[in-house]
Amino acid sequence: MEYSLVCPNLHALWSSPVKKKLILLSIMFLIWVYMLYSCVGYCSTMPSLVVDGYRGKESGPAVGKRTETSSSSSSSRTDLVSRLLSKPQPWEDIESDYEEPSIRTAASRDLLNNELETDRAEEWDEMRGEQLQQRAPEPSAMSSFSNGSGSKKLPQAIIIGVKKGGTRALLEFLRVHPDIRAVGAEPHFFDRNYENGLEWYRELMPKTLEGQITMEKTPSYFVTREAPARISAMSRDTKLIVVVRDPVTRAISDYTQTLSKKPDIPSFESLTFKNRTTGLIDTSWSAIQIGIYAKHLDNWLQYFPMEQILFVSGERLISDPAGELGRVQDFLGLKRIITDKHFYFNQTKGFPCLKKAEGSSKPHCLGKTKGRTHPNIDPEVVQRLRDFYRPFNMKFYQMTGHNFGWD
Repeated sequence: MEYSLVCPNLHALWSSPVKKKLILLSIMFLIWVYMLYSCVGYCSTMPSLVVDGYRGKESGPAVGKRTETSSSSSSSRTDLVSRLLSKPQPWEDIESDYEEPSIRTAASRDLLNNELETDRAEEWDEMRGEQLQQRAPEPSAMSSFSNGSGSKKLPQAIIIGVKKGGTRALLEFLRVHPDIRAVGAEPHFFDRNYENGLEWYRELMPKTLEGQITMEKTPSYFVTREAPARISAMSRDTKLIVVVRDPVTRAISDYTQTLSKKPDIPSFESLTFKNRTTGLIDTSWSAIQIGIYAKHLDNWLQYFPMEQILFVSGERLISDPAGELGRVQDFLGLKRIITDKHFYFNQTKGFPCLKKAEGSSKPHCLGKTKGRTHPNIDPEVVQRLRDFYRPFNMKFYQMTGHNFGWD
C-alpha cells in the first residue's frame, strides 16, 4: 500500500517539466555553494606566492618566495618594489673614535645631508647607465643563459670599498672576465637592507654556471661598523677587495662629487678644520674620516684574516690597469684573461677605458660622473692634510705589508 502511495506521487512530481527544472537547479546550486566554500577554505590556508620584481640581467623567469600570510605577502611585495624603484637610501655617517664637537655647525650638517643626497643621485645615475648598457646585449653574452641554466648564489667575493677610490672602474673591468658575474648596481645589503634577509640578497645576484664567481660592490661597507660581522655570518670564506687611493686626493674627489650637485656648499678648506687657526682637522666629516684606512681595517681584521683581503691601488688602476687586474684575477683563483689588450687610455678623461665592454663590441668608458676636474685647494690645507694622514698611512702600510707611496 505504501508503495502505491509514494511511487505515484514521485512519478507525478518528476513528470512535471517545471518542477523537474527547479529540482535540477536546486541540486546544481547546492553543488556550486559547496565547491565555493571548499575553495575559499583551501585558499585561506595556502602560503602566498610573491614574485620578485627585480631580475638580474641574465635571469630567466622570476623566482617565487613564500610568505606565511597574504597580508605579509602584500607588504613584502610593496616593500621590495619600493626599494628597488626608489633611489637608494643614505648610509649613516659612522661614529668616530676621535674627539668631536658635541654639536656640529649648521654648515657641516647641511653638507652631510648634501653628501648623502649626492651619493643617492650618483648611484641612481650608475643604475640607469647600467640598464642602458644592458638593454641590447650581444647574443654571445647571453648564450650561456638563454636556456635558463645556472643558478643564483650568494657572492663569493665582494668589493667593499672605498668610496671614490676606483671601485666602479674595477667592477667594470672585472666583468669582462667570462668567469665573473657581478651585479651592476650597488645592493647596499650589509649596511642598508640587511633586515630583508639573505634570500632577498641572493635574488639580486645574476645567475652563474659551475666554476663562475658571483660578485658585488658597495664601497660604504668598508666604513660600516656592522658590515664585517654580517658578511662573516654569511660566509667566513668570502673574499674581500678594497680599492684604496691617496686619502687626500680621495677626500678632494669626494668633495668634488658633492660640489657638482650642490655648488653652494661651504669651501673644502672651511670643512676640513674644526678650527682653521689651530689647524685641528675635523675627523667627523666623512670625506676626511673615510681616508683613515687603518682604523677601518682594524675592524675587518676582527672577523677576516689578512689573506682574504686584497688591496688594490687606485693610482695603479689608472697607470697600469692590466697589472692590477692580474693581481685581482690571481686573488680570485682565476686565469689571467683580462690583459693589456683590453684597455686603451682616454686622454680626455684621464683614465683607461675598455676596448670592449661586457656584452658589447664597442669601446666603453665610465660615465660623466667619473673623472671630474677637482677644484683648486689651498696648498697649505693640502699639506696639513698630508701631515694628518701620514701616521695613519704608515700604520696602514704596516698592516697590509704594502707601501702605496702616498707620502
